[in-house]
Amino acid sequence: MTLFVSLILPLLALWLWWPVAGLSKRGRRWHIGITLVLALIGLLSATLWRMDIFTYAVEAWVQLLFGWVMVMFILLLAFLLLRTLGWLLTRWAPRSSMVAGAWHGRGLNHAASAVIAVLATLGIYNGLKPPQLHERELVVPNLPVELDGLRMAVLADLHVSPVKRSWRTQRIVDTVMATKPDVIVLPGDMVDGEVADTARFVTPLAQLAAPHGVWVSPGNHEYYHGYQRWMAHFRQMGLGVLENQTARLAINGRTLAISGVGDLAALKPSSYMRGGLAPDLPAVIAAAKGSDTHILLAHQPKQARESAASGAVDLQISGHTHGGHMWGFDRWVVAPANHGYVRGEYKVRDMTLFVSSGAGQWDGFTARLGVPARIEVLVLRSPAG
Repeated sequence: MTLFVSLILPLLALWLWWPVAGLSKRGRRWHIGITLVLALIGLLSATLWRMDIFTYAVEAWVQLLFGWVMVMFILLLAFLLLRTLGWLLTRWAPRSSMVAGAWHGRGLNHAASAVIAVLATLGIYNGLKPPQLHERELVVPNLPVELDGLRMAVLADLHVSPVKRSWRTQRIVDTVMATKPDVIVLPGDMVDGEVADTARFVTPLAQLAAPHGVWVSPGNHEYYHGYQRWMAHFRQMGLGVLENQTARLAINGRTLAISGVGDLAALKPSSYMRGGLAPDLPAVIAAAKGSDTHILLAHQPKQARESAASGAVDLQISGHTHGGHMWGFDRWVVAPANHGYVRGEYKVRDMTLFVSSGAGQWDGFTARLGVPARIEVLVLRSPAG
């Protein structure tokens, strides 16, 4: 990522202003210089957090600054591609020299730069504000009629951090509890930072309660910040932690199995990993055997193909994608990186996959444009209901 910032972003600065007509040499250097400063801010912030010289309470804010710069340059790249395409199309058309020249006019480029800065700032604001509540019905294969109407609150990708403080976590908890869910699940990426840095901002999660439990499975970000310490802390808070484990719930004379598996990140160890376990799907399938319905909490939706192929999972609930963050970026970047799954409901063989848009996101890329953060309440429906 640091290499990307250091090499690509300065080139975008040159691409933006070098072809613009009507600028003096001094004016062109001034415009390029300002844009390069933004690129260097991105490079500096990325370098500072990679050096790991600050406490996470400071580092999280440095990541947020980096994310703001990155969003601006992503939007800038989209504008430059559209500008170049428009210029080429009009240049090849007959009698189009004036129209072609407008694509490189000062007015368009100044306006685009202002819009990009505003959109990036709005995106960061959207990412930091408390998530919306979204309720929907979801048909679950093999769900008995006795479990029809079961209300399941999904809190994925909270990414609680020193930036997303206790008041935001409390607002989320209050919103969830007001919906009166029967069961609450948190499929990974609850936190960023070590327990010592972030635990006080997570405290409101201890207030979560539901008749059939509050169940947590790990995500890749727990692996970056002291996995064992966080799992122990969640258990001390009274949350049901499922580490390649299954909870069998007796509800209305039927058995609902809820399993949680380790994250796929454990299969690709890196220097950033601080513990974690690989997913063990056979273990939870064996533990859920004989249940009427099996729900799997697997942080990354890429797990869905294996889960569906097993024939032993009826519903997989995932997060990780944050819904794709932004229009366009969701379908062209995030979905391809996650086997085409980005948010909402999918049919994978005979299994239903639900990918949450997430109630938060990592501070290093926290922007949302057109894809709001969500607290999602699923009303589970039986096919026979």
